[in-house]
Amino acid sequence: MIARPEERITTPQAAVIVINYILGVTFLTLPRVTVEAVKTPDVWITVILGGLITMIAGVIMVKLSQRYPEKTFYQYSQEIAGKWVGGLLSLFTIIYFFSSSAYDARMLVEVTSYFLLEGTPSWALLMPFMWVGLYLIMGGINPIARLYEIIFPITLVIFTLVFFISFQIFEVDNLRPVLGLGVAPVLQGTKSTVLAYTGVEIMLIILAFMKQPNKAVQAVLIGTAVPMLFYVMTVVIVIGALSIDGVITRTWPTIDLIRSLEITGLLFERFESFFLVIWIMQIFSTFTITYYAAALGLAQLFQKDIHRCMFYLLPVIYIIAMTPKNINDLFTFADLVGDTALYLFGLLPLILLIVSRLKEGKHEAKL
Repeated sequence: MIARPEERITTPQAAVIVINYILGVTFLTLPRVTVEAVKTPDVWITVILGGLITMIAGVIMVKLSQRYPEKTFYQYSQEIAGKWVGGLLSLFTIIYFFSSSAYDARMLVEVTSYFLLEGTPSWALLMPFMWVGLYLIMGGINPIARLYEIIFPITLVIFTLVFFISFQIFEVDNLRPVLGLGVAPVLQGTKSTVLAYTGVEIMLIILAFMKQPNKAVQAVLIGTAVPMLFYVMTVVIVIGALSIDGVITRTWPTIDLIRSLEITGLLFERFESFFLVIWIMQIFSTFTITYYAAALGLAQLFQKDIHRCMFYLLPVIYIIAMTPKNINDLFTFADLVGDTALYLFGLLPLILLIVSRLKEGKHEAKL
């Protein structure tokens, strides 16, 4: 596959795609998930460790993809592992992407129906969201990247505003003592924070579309560092305001924090509603890029038209999104998707990179 000129994306656009992919549902649940795992106020250290590990994994993915210019993971995996094994790995990756897309779509329904549009049928929220997403991805990677460039600055401004306003109820004592129970709890929670950075795996796909693939390492480092900064600020402020015990008892601690704020003289009385609108943009970003990656994979694996694959996937994603019966089932599904990502993208790229280099060494030896 050789991307047409109009399908090329710049290095900043690649970084923005990674940022918007990572900043999604996790932003609302990260404080609770990490506190449940660590059980101390030191979760911010765990978040930083998770970000650093993700950066290393992202660089490995980039180095692997750079060995096969203008080819996506779906194409070069068959060159490395053979037609059947590589095809199977590609199929697993496709399943992961559209499962992740379905999870994001259902999470949008859960949060929107609970906080904004109570009593609205799930299908009435889900179907317009999915059709708009389909309309976007049919234009290819370039419109997706350009939309994300619009969404990210808006998100940056709103998140920053929320953080500053939250300092009025922030208590630094809720973050003490630092490492009071040692390093062990911090290390135990690393898995949960690594899963929060799910998104760097998109570099296995979009590097083939970059104008300057040699700068892909820079894109993945920036794309991970920005969410890491947001995540650290989020857990620090949410725990500082609600305390460890207060965070564990809340399903959506970040939203609960915003709802507790009293902002006199501001144009918006219900600031969380405005915040959730911005959050929906981020969910839309995650939904569309995973939807596109799954459709592209089907098109390349089975040599089909990508637009047809997009329409084929639409009912599949809808059915998967509507399968969980309640929020607990949805969180269980999220754990399954997250664990899949951990093994599929945490270990596999490194193995493929080693095999690729060994094959190259044998080929050079024969010459």
